[in-house]
Amino acid sequence: MTGTEALARATRRLAAAGVEGPERDARILLAHALGVDRGRLLLALPAPLPAEALERFEAAVSARAARQPVAQITGQRLFRGLRLKVTPDVLDPRPETETLVEVALAAPFGRVLDLGTGSGAILLALLAERPGATGLGIDISDAALAVARENAEVLGLAQRAAFRRADWWEGVEGRFDLIVSNPPYIAAEEVARLAPETRDWEPRQALTPGADALAAYRVIAAGAPAHLAPGGRLIVETGAGQAEAVAGILAGAGLMRARIVKDLDGRGRVVEVRSVA
Repeated sequence: MTGTEALARATRRLAAAGVEGPERDARILLAHALGVDRGRLLLALPAPLPAEALERFEAAVSARAARQPVAQITGQRLFRGLRLKVTPDVLDPRPETETLVEVALAAPFGRVLDLGTGSGAILLALLAERPGATGLGIDISDAALAVARENAEVLGLAQRAAFRRADWWEGVEGRFDLIVSNPPYIAAEEVARLAPETRDWEPRQALTPGADALAAYRVIAAGAPAHLAPGGRLIVETGAGQAEAVAGILAGAGLMRARIVKDLDGRGRVVEVRSVA
């Protein structure tokens, strides 16, 4: 079977499974199965697929038809130019989270705390662009922390990025110039309505804090004043329609100058506040 034939068959199968962008995903998976860059895939399509590559491709397509995210199947995601390992133990880093990173990079910082670090995407993206900075990533999941540590090692950032198991502020000491977080913000009752890729394949505790969608922000707000350096910044990602409420929670904790930043879709996505100088 040629690559062209395999690609057409996979596209039809993914479309029948309800996958959005079936041809795009089929191309990504075929390039992965062949071990080639997507830009070189066209060169390989007319040729017969090696048996091993065809077997890998068909297994990958089966996984995608079951609505497993592409990043989990390929084991990686590109986030702000960094190639990160992704597994079912961590959230798949999303493009909208890059808005948080951009806001954080708009001002200097030396010491960073990432609450709920997951794959380490936010912390590692920040350290990669600030060679003098150091950071600490906190997560309650040992499996997620293992992924974050591996990403730091592969990216050459392990000397500046530490990771620790903790439940939010538990055991966190000292003050930070910058605190960032993309916490769980989906109410438990809304999880059933999520796309299967998110609902069935990503870690539940990273998606929802329970019945109160804003519960994590209340915990973050309660501990932030004691852990921010004078003039330090706290930046959090929020869900659709939550930015104003989150800004109010953070302001209620005594944090100053709340600013809401929109993502590429024009939605209030990120809230930035400062400690009292």
